[in-house]
Amino acid sequence: MTPTTFKYEVSPRGVATLTLDRPDRLNAFNQQMLGELLAQIATIARNEKVRVLVLRAAGKHFSSGADMERPSGGENEVRHASFVDLFEALDQLGKPTIAVVQGACVGGAAAVAASCDVVIAADSAFFSIPEVRIGVAPIGVTPILVRAMGLRNYRRYALSGERIPAREAQRLGLADEVYASDAIDARVTELGDAFLHGAPGALATLKAHLQHAYPQTKTDLTAAKAHHAKVDSFKSPEALEGVAAFKAKRKPSWYPPG
Repeated sequence: MTPTTFKYEVSPRGVATLTLDRPDRLNAFNQQMLGELLAQIATIARNEKVRVLVLRAAGKHFSSGADMERPSGGENEVRHASFVDLFEALDQLGKPTIAVVQGACVGGAAAVAASCDVVIAADSAFFSIPEVRIGVAPIGVTPILVRAMGLRNYRRYALSGERIPAREAQRLGLADEVYASDAIDARVTELGDAFLHGAPGALATLKAHLQHAYPQTKTDLTAAKAHHAKVDSFKSPEALEGVAAFKAKRKPSWYPPG
């Protein structure tokens, strides 16, 4: 079946570009998108002709995170497990990966980007971890984002939900490089070429070694999946109120007036 949530192409040199393609929904991740991406990454892992993966997004924004317009009725638990699976699939892919971020990179999308080896952001981009503002504790994104930006920085921004401008994200370690929008494509090409200088087997062995030698993130992702198998965070009273407030574009009940 032809994917409908992303575009995919591979250059003659083996640089694959996977482009999130739901710009009308700000590239928000729904169950279909997560499933299609996981299947494509599994295919990329088996394809020896693919040497480097570039993850991009169509439109003005990388992604607004989880799709709040998903249908109800038990999908939430599956969706969260799949989100963590996506972090894990990107993190463990035995090929160099580059995330290119423009506009908003929110919640789970920030962890998707941080699961890649390099994050290149436009200078106008911003990141945020706003789940608590809709009544959800962001358990699934925690291992990847703590590794990227450190525990203290993660605590501050996950508790506050504040926006993190691109330059500040670079200082924190959430973005590796920041460029003007019109300079990003040239930098992605340059970095992809740098990765192509590496022998495919050596690169895969190095990434596997790093997983083995420093297993904390992998362990924590396993724990996060186990948590979501037992707890559907989107069905708590706070989450139901938070999502309702988000959809109605109003403040949630816990926000004090004044």
